[in-house]
Formats: sequence, C-alpha cells, structure tokens
Amino acid sequence: MSRTVRTITATVAALLLATACNSAATSNSPDSKGSSVRGVTDDAIKVGGIVSMTTASGYSKKDTDLGARARFARADAEGGINGRKIDYLGAEDDGQDPAKNLAAARKLVQQDKVFAISPMSSVTFSGADFLQKQKVPTFGWGTIPSFCGPTYIYGFGGCMVPMPGGTISQTWPEGLKQVTHGAKGKTVAILANDNDAGTFAIRTYKQSFASAGYKVTFAKSSVPATSVPSDWSAYTKEILRSDGGRAPDIVVSVMQTPYNIGLFTAVKRSGYRGVLTDPTDYDPGLLAKSATKEALDGVHILLTFEPFETRSAAMKQFKADIKKASGGKDVPLNMHMMTGYMSADLFLSIAQKAGRNLTVASFQKAANGFSDTGTMVGDRALPKGQKESFGCGALVQLKNGAYRVSSPFKCYEPIPFK
Repeated sequence: MSRTVRTITATVAALLLATACNSAATSNSPDSKGSSVRGVTDDAIKVGGIVSMTTASGYSKKDTDLGARARFARADAEGGINGRKIDYLGAEDDGQDPAKNLAAARKLVQQDKVFAISPMSSVTFSGADFLQKQKVPTFGWGTIPSFCGPTYIYGFGGCMVPMPGGTISQTWPEGLKQVTHGAKGKTVAILANDNDAGTFAIRTYKQSFASAGYKVTFAKSSVPATSVPSDWSAYTKEILRSDGGRAPDIVVSVMQTPYNIGLFTAVKRSGYRGVLTDPTDYDPGLLAKSATKEALDGVHILLTFEPFETRSAAMKQFKADIKKASGGKDVPLNMHMMTGYMSADLFLSIAQKAGRNLTVASFQKAANGFSDTGTMVGDRALPKGQKESFGCGALVQLKNGAYRVSSPFKCYEPIPFK
C-alpha cells in the first residue's frame, strides 16, 4: 500500500476494522435469481458510482454521474453487454470526505451488492483498500495514487500519478512547449493544496516539467485544502519573485476551480503577463458568470482527452449521448461528464470482452491484456494503464469567453518516475 493511501485510510481505520469480518461474508451472497456472483443476474449487471457532488469549497463533480448514465444508456440501447443490461444505481455523494468515501464504498458492495463501481471521482479515495480487498472492479480518473498499482482499480486514462518505478505522462509540459515556443530558458512555478494529493502532484510535476527542459523555480503544496484563502498575497509574493527576484514564465496551479479563480485573479492584478495553466477549468458552465470568465481568461487548461472542439466520430457520439441523457437538452459540456463517460466506457469494453460467463475472475482475465485504439483518451492498454498513463492529451485556452485548442490532442512518450 502506498504512503498516501495509508495516510488517508488511517482516519477511518477503526471503522474498517469493525466491518472487515462481515464484509467478506456478504460480498458474494446469491441474489434473487440464484447467481453466486455479486451484482450479476441472468439479465443485468449492477453498477454504482461514488462522486464528490458536494464539497466544502462549493466545487462539484455531479456531472460525472450524468456522463456515466449517458454511456450506460447507450450500451443498453444497443442490446447490453453479452445479453445483460446495465443496472446503474447512480452515484453516492462522498462530500469529498474520507469517512463518507469509505462508507459509500461499503454501502455499494455490502448493501447494494454491485459488481463494479464506475465512476469513482473524488480526490478522497479512502475506500480504495476496501474495494481492492473485496475484489470490486473500480473505474475513475487516475489522478490519485490509488489508481496506480491495485489490481482491481482502473484509471480511464491510465495511471496519472505513478509510484517510483512507474512513469510520468509528459502531456502537460510538452503541450505547453507549443504555447511558450519551446522550453529552453523558460521558468515554471507550481502551486498545489496542502494535502496528500497536492504533495504528490508537486513531486510529480517537478520531475515532469524539469525533464521537458523547463527550469522549476518554485514548487509547493502550501494552500489550505479546507477553505479558499481570502488573501493570496503571501502566495503570489513568493511565486512572482521565485526566478531570482523575477516572475516565472509559467504559473502552474494544480488545484480546483475556486482556488484557481483566487490565485489567477491575484496574479493578474500584480501585472503578470506570463502563461497561466491548470488541469481543472475546462467547463463551459464557468462562462456563465462574468467574474469567473474574467478570472480564467487566458488560462491554458490541460485535458487528458479529446477537446470538445474536435470533430471526431467518437466526440460526435459523446455529444449525442449526453444530449439524450439530458432529456434532449443541449447542456454545457464539461470534463466531469467525460470522466463519467470514459470510466463507464472502459468498464463496458472489458466486460464485453469477458463474455457471457461474467465473474470477477473472468473480468480480470479480460482486463489483463486488454487493448484498443482510437478512443477519446488515445490508445488504451492494460495492465500497462495501472502503472502509467496512456500518455495522451491536449491544451485548450479560455479566450474572450470561448475555449480554443492551444495544443492539439497528441500522445507523448512518458518518463521514468523517480
């Protein structure tokens, strides 16, 4: 188990120990149709999700659930998976709270008896050890260490934050080279939240940007994760003097939208004219508020999937599926929808390969050696994706109230993570 996962689960260890005995006894009890496989009947596969729909900062990933519903609905409309429909229960809200995340995982497995969890979208994944022990195939965005290594947990774009011995995707710094006209002589400052995810992000991106040829002048996970600062001056002062008393060429934020708005607004007010970038703010819904639109104007946003602005057949299908799941309405697209959609898509693709005799063992056998090409996250391959990312992505820039592609979707060679 990684140090990060151990740290998170320590807060709920007593709860886990109290339930460990009876959980193993109930995980594979027969259902009403006599199946001995948890969550699988003759005509259905039961799936649930865990999503941070509410958070203390106001940030929400609720549309992750919509994305999953859209993809599962299409699978059912096309006849299901080897004759079985997907009984999607919807997503539990963990409130981005470790105890609630574990409680949601236990409920879905022990009470609802799901075969798989897809999507799991939260920076808090304290239920990871429980799901691994219970052999529950789990799918989400592999941006936290829990998606890197465990045999039953899968990132839809692969492992984005590998452990030592793995690799790091170079999509972000390599994509930025098109924005900064190369990395030679360019400096970078990286800021993240003061939590396990932030600490890990700093460690990862310091290596990533340095390997791409940038000089990292500042890299700290120092912003409180529990509340958005009202005064950013202490952070901006350090950042804007980090290059020998001068401002860096690029300011990288590895934080969520409310934090990015505060940080970028403060940086801009200082007169900063360099590049601002984050991996979060690709959400047309943000453009509805003029203050938000102004704060994020000019920011380059990392995507690990095809931008909505592309015209591929897969993107057209995605948009049609989301519209149908939204009752025929044209809703603003966002990256959370893509997280749910592609998490569901990877699960469905493996389940299809597993065949009619669906068990956890047959599912895992299908996953081991699974591969396909040309998806909206690039070429997928397992078990490679449980150790490294699929290495593909793009950058979009918010400019004058609209997103435009600033670095096209492309796959890059990863680097060793030390």
